[in-house]
Amino acid sequence: MLGGRVTSGAIVTWVLVALNVLGYLTEWVYPRVVNYFDMIPAAYDPTINQTVGVAHDQWYRLLTSAFLHEPGLGGFGPAHIIFNMWALIMVGPALERMLGRLRFLAVYLLSALGGSVLYYYFAPPNQSALGASGAIFGLFGAWFVLSRRLRLDSRAIVFLIVLNLAISFAVPSIAWQDHVGGLITGAVLTAAYAYAPRNHRALVQGAATLIVVAVLVIAVITRDSQLAASGFR
Repeated sequence: MLGGRVTSGAIVTWVLVALNVLGYLTEWVYPRVVNYFDMIPAAYDPTINQTVGVAHDQWYRLLTSAFLHEPGLGGFGPAHIIFNMWALIMVGPALERMLGRLRFLAVYLLSALGGSVLYYYFAPPNQSALGASGAIFGLFGAWFVLSRRLRLDSRAIVFLIVLNLAISFAVPSIAWQDHVGGLITGAVLTAAYAYAPRNHRALVQGAATLIVVAVLVIAVITRDSQLAASGFR
């Protein structure tokens, strides 16, 4: 519909669900995987006896954290992954068909990355986070943009976004930064895909993707420098 190859399946959605579930099951078998791959800006981790975090060149945490969820039965417990996977299954297949597999995957992954980057900026350096919520909010943003582009009723997705943002800010243990960052990234990238001129669609969409990646990379490098200057490296 937007330049991607027309597909009737949702293979990317189900692969993403499988990867998230695999990550969650791995946590049960080897709980310390969370310490190695969660999103944490900069901190000393006594459980593995080393200084860790994105500020210590562990950039992979910006993305790997999006495939892990709150382990065990404490806190939100299984509800964390259950809600995120329910949301992915509800909106993923339709978005994948409209965007095409490659663009859908780009929106998902860059929304996850965008959520982590905003968390990197505004969360306490020694506070960790994990979960696919940034990517899910990115899909919510994508759904809103496409509904406006196609002149569909967007009230349901607006209600869902507002409700979940309200919960994000109301509950202290929820990383609102991740949600807001994912929402903005998903909406911006999808807008570039949806409103790209037909004659140069592929070029504009590709350039938009690279620009979003570049902005996020520059943001991380800038934050690295800020934390280094403040003594967190």
